[in-house]
Amino acid sequence: MAAAMHPWLVEFIQRIEREDLPRAHAAGGILSDAELVELFDSQLASRLLDLQSRLMQAAGQSFYTIGSSGHEANAAVAKALRVTDPAFLHYRSGAFFLQRAKQKPGSTPLYDMLLSFAASSEDPISGGRHKVFGSLDLHVPPQTSTIASHVPKAMGTAFAIGLSKRLQQQGTWPHDAIAVCSFGDASANHSTALGAINSASWAAYQQIPMPLLLVCEDNGLGISTHTPQGWIQQQLSQRPAVKYFFADGSNVAETYLVAQQAADYVRQKRKPAILHLRTIRLFGHAGADAEVAYRNKQEIVRDAERDVLLFTCAALIQRDLFSYEQLAEHIRKQAQRIARLAGQAQQRPKLTAATQVMQSIVPPTRDESVMPPALTENQREQLFKFDKHNIGKRQHLAKLLNWSLHDLMAQYGNIVMCGEDIAKKGGVYHVTQHLMEAFGPNRVLNTVLDEQSILGLAIGMAQQGMIAMPEIQFLAYVHNAEDQIRGEAATLSFFSDGQFTNPMVIRIAGLAYQKGFGGHFHNDNSFAVFRDIPGVIVLCPSNGYDGALLMRQAVRLAAVEQRVVIMLEPIALYMARDLHEEGDGGWLCDYPTPDLPVPALGEPAVYGDGDELAIVSYGNGYYLSRQAEAKLRAAGHKVRVIDIRCLVPLHVDAIVQALGNCKQVLIVDECRRRGSLSEELMTCLYEDYPERFRVRRITAEDSFIPLGKAAYTVLPSAAGIVEVASEMLAKRKQGAKA
Repeated sequence: MAAAMHPWLVEFIQRIEREDLPRAHAAGGILSDAELVELFDSQLASRLLDLQSRLMQAAGQSFYTIGSSGHEANAAVAKALRVTDPAFLHYRSGAFFLQRAKQKPGSTPLYDMLLSFAASSEDPISGGRHKVFGSLDLHVPPQTSTIASHVPKAMGTAFAIGLSKRLQQQGTWPHDAIAVCSFGDASANHSTALGAINSASWAAYQQIPMPLLLVCEDNGLGISTHTPQGWIQQQLSQRPAVKYFFADGSNVAETYLVAQQAADYVRQKRKPAILHLRTIRLFGHAGADAEVAYRNKQEIVRDAERDVLLFTCAALIQRDLFSYEQLAEHIRKQAQRIARLAGQAQQRPKLTAATQVMQSIVPPTRDESVMPPALTENQREQLFKFDKHNIGKRQHLAKLLNWSLHDLMAQYGNIVMCGEDIAKKGGVYHVTQHLMEAFGPNRVLNTVLDEQSILGLAIGMAQQGMIAMPEIQFLAYVHNAEDQIRGEAATLSFFSDGQFTNPMVIRIAGLAYQKGFGGHFHNDNSFAVFRDIPGVIVLCPSNGYDGALLMRQAVRLAAVEQRVVIMLEPIALYMARDLHEEGDGGWLCDYPTPDLPVPALGEPAVYGDGDELAIVSYGNGYYLSRQAEAKLRAAGHKVRVIDIRCLVPLHVDAIVQALGNCKQVLIVDECRRRGSLSEELMTCLYEDYPERFRVRRITAEDSFIPLGKAAYTVLPSAAGIVEVASEMLAKRKQGAKA
């Protein structure tokens, strides 16, 4: 029995049989006969896959119908590039992907894409987790972006390709590679795309290599919103140090010629270029989109007459490569072949258990041999000459973080830091001071003031084989760019079945209690944005000793376990020296030597061995709890204080072990009552250890942080901890008497 044929395809074949094709564009000998047929097959297969996906969806066998129909000119873009050029593709890139696969013998892209449509666990890129264009062998990292959130990391990758050459390191992609990134005209208006294009322009303007080809596929629509006539050309053609190219996407020969010119320019000049490719969009935005609701029929018909497939078919006929009858039969056979493959693909296994789905959230671990040896004593002596008068003396958190970064950057030659003001200035709080002098401007980079671009740069560097260490100047600033962590860095392993990873350590100065500088944007006491991102690790040191150990742990997690790690560094404790009274030096620490082992991930630090009450906290809360513990001890109470240190994921079993025999638990959380870590910890203690503990918590108010002394009215205090702890201890005593 013949497979069902989509109505559009029936009409298309009938039109060919009627010999009703437009006049072919003049090719000018740009494409050979074989090349034209090759590109046509990629374009045709992409269109047939779109139609097959809709047929499969109608039968409940496909779950994604945003297609590439009308955009098949991008096959010619793929032909103009090398297979080793990393390609960050948007969701209308079916023809590009199919054409690129032809550069890798043995590829089976048709079947692979159908497995993806069917959400089969045998899908070779995502394992059935999403329909994405991606392949390790084809150098196509998977994207699920609909709003150009992949543009920053494409920019970052282009920069990293040049950087790896300057550092004389062999990266994932060769030194002569260029990064290509495609997106739509609607996405060209998104701040994410605009920031990344601006960053590429900013770098190129300063003669910094930026081999980036940006392909804007302009179909004139953002779902139902029309793009103003001429807007994309006006917006994209006037970027400093970015060369602009234009091609008519209905003309496959012109598209190939211009794409080749653009790619050659980027490859030879190591400068960015924009290829503005005019296309159309057929069949609406996706399967459920009835475009007649927002487009008139004349407009839809007019676009359909600009279909690249019509013009490529006309070129084949003009060159006598097919007769009309042969062409119609060729299309039927290709459709039948794809239908047969679809029948096989939709019968293949699916993900059936949460463990299967979650298996790729955490990337695969590398061999420990990737860790380079620590420095010799002589090497360290030379490294720390800049601060030799402080060596051997107890120091505050900022200083010991700085020392740990010196040790780590000397040990790991592929650590690259980037961020605002981190180079010569040494950062707002001088945590990165002297690093540029020690390791040079190629490893300690000042960036534009754009957090999306900073994180995109880091993702690109990580994919090029570096250990990226971006700095976000203040916690509140990360909210401008959180999707680069949530939607890009953290999801890459998940959507690639662990084949692509983003090993990085994101340093963020944050939390509250900062004096002399403030308001909400410099005293943000909520990191809830990170707590629900699967796979991300958040470490938070409260003192210099732990700061050095956790920084080493973070780098190891990135280097060996390929993890995305956030180092949340409490601003108010950077320079803290005293604990109980001015001049006591109680918060200064010795620097742990590099040979000391780092704590196990999730292992908390414990101060004291009291068994009457355990105070559990982190960051500033731990500092305040230590002050409170001294007062409680003076009153005759036996209290221990636990510093969680690893905030995400929360290792409750390790925390419970640290509680020892304590039945009374007071959680001190400097973040807000709603959406804070203390909610999770209390829930786990009650659910997993019912009736074992009596738990209370102290949190900040559900408020933003105001300026000045008013800030302390909405934050926990040492006095407040003493008050609540005393109440709990009094009740414990009364209960013991009873």
